[in-house]
Amino acid sequence: MFTDPVLQKRAQRFVLLTVFIYAVGFGIITPVLPDLIRELTGLGMSEATRLGAWIGAAYAIFQFLLGPMMGNLGDRFGRRPVFLFSLFGFGADFLLMGLAPSIIWLFIGRSIAGGLGAIFGPANAAMADMSRAEDRAASFGKVGAAFGLGFILGPALGGLLADYGTRLPFLIAAGLAFANGIYGYFVFPETMPKERQRPFQWRRANPLGALANLAKIRGILPIASIYFLWLCATNIYPASWTFFAPIQFGWDSKMVGISLTLVGVSLLLFQSMVIGRAVKRFGERNTAVIGMAFGLASFTITAFLTNGAIALLLNVLNGFSGMAMPAINAMMSRRTPPNQQGELQGMNGSLSALSFLMAQLVYNNILATFTSDKAPIYFPGAPFLVAAGLSIVTLLALLLVSKREPDPEQN
Repeated sequence: MFTDPVLQKRAQRFVLLTVFIYAVGFGIITPVLPDLIRELTGLGMSEATRLGAWIGAAYAIFQFLLGPMMGNLGDRFGRRPVFLFSLFGFGADFLLMGLAPSIIWLFIGRSIAGGLGAIFGPANAAMADMSRAEDRAASFGKVGAAFGLGFILGPALGGLLADYGTRLPFLIAAGLAFANGIYGYFVFPETMPKERQRPFQWRRANPLGALANLAKIRGILPIASIYFLWLCATNIYPASWTFFAPIQFGWDSKMVGISLTLVGVSLLLFQSMVIGRAVKRFGERNTAVIGMAFGLASFTITAFLTNGAIALLLNVLNGFSGMAMPAINAMMSRRTPPNQQGELQGMNGSLSALSFLMAQLVYNNILATFTSDKAPIYFPGAPFLVAAGLSIVTLLALLLVSKREPDPEQN
């Protein structure tokens, strides 16, 4: 574990600041992305939803392919160079999207972001370096809280900036990312001790190779499968909410921004103030069960909602379901040796990307199908029922996992 208290405090502060800025940037563009797609293509909302699915898929495909490589590079050369490289990729993504003359540039920008700019893998790996095994759920919760805080500010800013055009939010997000990358160059220390670094191997730096290697760790595959299934369910929100809410509730960009801000408030409160206490009292496994149960209820209710005010209330309560992911991540991290934490988080990044790819293509196409003129029945809530079904499967799988925790040092 990274033990220098002064450097640890500085490193944690920068990691959390970076996740915060990432969330601000992501949140700023979310309310205006559907409008930018329609501006560049002239399509209606239903067809823009389908195209938005493929833009999101471009991000997910490249994250899936390159996530393990970035994680393995972190285990070989340390977290600092990979972290800073990711930050500048994130900035390049938003700059390209903000200047996009045609729709193809949105695909290019999202591909860069997926391959280089995804920040959660390096952030979680760095936090794992600086945490004891029993504290990792709380540390991952801090990452989630930083994202929640950024998501409070980002969508609200995006909704307000929409009055000044669809490009300005992207340019501001790019500026924030580049400025943070320059700041990190001067203040972010290496968090991984040199003695834990291991040789880079191409056979482990791809999704299948990383999964095959990590599968050798006892007890990891069942938890990884649950992690993946839960991501598939919860990605209904980042994949579809900005398209679903205007269709179902008649909201404009500002209202979508407000709703996402409420999600950010909820995530911040639960992941900074609740999850650590919940894990200490109930354990990681039971905390994840509680989060999944709330998620299942939320998806089911949202599927049939027509009242926007109730939808806003559910957004406030979404922090309950947000407790599940840090708890599951901590369960995997406990089972993984210290010199494979980067590889684990890289694999998690690939699983996250694959789930986001599936969410974009499945949920948004279902939404487009059930809201088009040729829909067999008009039912915008259809994708949320699919998410609810996945939640049931995931919850049952978690309840069946053995409560015994293997010792990572024996792997």
